[in-house]
Amino acid sequence: MNPATDARFVFADSCDIREPQKAMLNNDAMAQLKGLKQQIEAEKEYVDATVKGTQNRYGFAVVDDGREIFIPPDEMLKVLPGDKVRICIRPATQKGKSGKKNQEGRTVADIERLIASTLDRFVGTLVVKGKAVFVEPDLHDMKRWLFIPPHARNGAKPGDKVECALMRHPIKDGKPSAKVLAVFGSQGSPGLENRYCAARAGLAWAWNEKDTAAWIKFAEGRSPLADPERVDLSHLNFVSIDAARTQDIDDALYAEVTSEGWVLYVAVADPTAYLDGLEGLDETLTSRATSTYFHGDVLPMLPEAIGRDFCALAEGEVRPSLVCKINVSDAGNVGSYEFIQAKIQSKAKLTYAAVDRYVTGHNDQLIAWSNPLEALVQAYRALRHHRENHELVMEDRTEYRWQLNDERQIGNIETSEKLASQHLVEECMIAANRSAAHFLAMAEATGPFVVHPGFRKDRASETEEFLKRYLPELADISTHTVAGYQQVFTALNATHPLPLRGMVNRLLTRAVFSTSPAEHMGMALNAYTNFTSPLRKYVDFLTHRQIKKVLAGEPGDTVTDLQLQNTAAAIARGRSATQAAERWLTGNYLDRCKLAEKTRYAGEVAHVTSAGFTVRLADLGLEGQVDLRKDPEKFSFDKWTASLTSSTRKLQLGQTVEVDYQSTPDAGSGAAPQFNLAPGCALKPPKE
Repeated sequence: MNPATDARFVFADSCDIREPQKAMLNNDAMAQLKGLKQQIEAEKEYVDATVKGTQNRYGFAVVDDGREIFIPPDEMLKVLPGDKVRICIRPATQKGKSGKKNQEGRTVADIERLIASTLDRFVGTLVVKGKAVFVEPDLHDMKRWLFIPPHARNGAKPGDKVECALMRHPIKDGKPSAKVLAVFGSQGSPGLENRYCAARAGLAWAWNEKDTAAWIKFAEGRSPLADPERVDLSHLNFVSIDAARTQDIDDALYAEVTSEGWVLYVAVADPTAYLDGLEGLDETLTSRATSTYFHGDVLPMLPEAIGRDFCALAEGEVRPSLVCKINVSDAGNVGSYEFIQAKIQSKAKLTYAAVDRYVTGHNDQLIAWSNPLEALVQAYRALRHHRENHELVMEDRTEYRWQLNDERQIGNIETSEKLASQHLVEECMIAANRSAAHFLAMAEATGPFVVHPGFRKDRASETEEFLKRYLPELADISTHTVAGYQQVFTALNATHPLPLRGMVNRLLTRAVFSTSPAEHMGMALNAYTNFTSPLRKYVDFLTHRQIKKVLAGEPGDTVTDLQLQNTAAAIARGRSATQAAERWLTGNYLDRCKLAEKTRYAGEVAHVTSAGFTVRLADLGLEGQVDLRKDPEKFSFDKWTASLTSSTRKLQLGQTVEVDYQSTPDAGSGAAPQFNLAPGCALKPPKE
């Protein structure tokens, strides 16, 4: 082979011997770029996360392990608060405060895809920008307007409060849209406050006809009165004592005098007899949890026809009932008891006002019912006396009743004290509730129980310090026993220069639902539950079901912790809605008074924090906030005396003050009315 003539070894004159070197460099660069790309990809992390909104344009992606990854504004446009998304966590490339790129440890989230969106229905205000119409959602973690197309406005006008549903998610192009489902009206529309606050809390305003018809049809197929196992107690002179307008009467009372005291019968309506077995029953009642009472409106837990036409212990009607028969001693002790599935007939519907006049001896209008009423009154007095001397009784507070005008606004506020007839019913209900709790506990049923732990365990050291300061004789007592707790609160009710009873509230827990029996410290009882309002409260409904299972010889194991947690959450939503509506109506009332040049009010310091205090207006019972953080003087907070002190003024829990009404911010948000401390109020006495 001749290299000189073989074509494989012929070199063209134009061939540049540097070309292989250039190719080598290109290959090196590509390898470096590829390695860099691989390094960048290796530094990325792909995870599922939940979007957390803020008051600004950016947000955070919350990962299951607790990390919160920053979502830049451009990426935040693609998602909504609460969205479940797939994200890519990568190193940040924007400049930090120091001006340097890629601050060590700083990462950001890129939205990869949407997994699920939780934003379905929401409320807000219709706003206009140019020719476009938007809704400003009433969501604390979202400050973003959503476009409302012309065909989806449902007649709403700018300024209207509305309920909306998401039509188009912004994941593709950052342009979401919504449609109007309901129009509540603008400020001043009658009933706006209640309906808007209920919708914001996710409360169903009314039962729809389809669901109501299904429930009625199911109830009509049941015949509990024909059950031969039911004991006929219709011959006893049961009476109901309730408000004049109440129709869903869920209890009736009867008492007999015995040689050792009384036999008290507490008959309670029996909705489980008509509804147990209905498809979706528990899911519906768990979500509703309770009848919700707004001023001027009621959202019933059960369809009104079920409560009124099937279950209510109405006068003259024979109805199925679960009866608690209790032996009460002369001394007022709740003794042995018996639960009876019965049928009863209420012989009369008596009003609180009429029974109160009878109890207090001011009227003989109910002379025809003197025998059964007299036994009830005697039993009530014995029960009350025993509880006041051996257990704990909540102190009565002045009640404030709103009279609404034609515009569904506060027209007048009246004060009233709790009636003796209301105390009578209360004592009978408590006797039945504690008997039900004991019955379930003895049967080892899974509740439901109402548990009040008393003092907070996470503030045990503060509780000890509080006792050392103000009740040194009880400093060594165990506050986590019924006896110890009772001793402390009996001592707190004694006269003292400081409002000790109010001061101790910050150290206490709230009552909770439980599947296990435990003490109810606030009542000084070893076990307690709710049994007497199954038409209005789901927990009472569950108690009935459990008692019936035990009576039938079956295990009472149908109540679960998750069920009680969901019920408690639904109750909290309802409470939040009613409080927000009350504050809104309060603000409207105070605004009208302000227009009439009435801004100065006398009040009482109802609660104290480091930022200011809650004031309760003396003649009206309305409450608002006084924020002292903006005051020219600096106030120091003393938790041991529940007081705020500046160089010239001192404010103490329970102190009488004068305040000036300013405004109620963000109507419908649930914000409290804002007051200022009146000039010259709460001045310290001059030094001698």
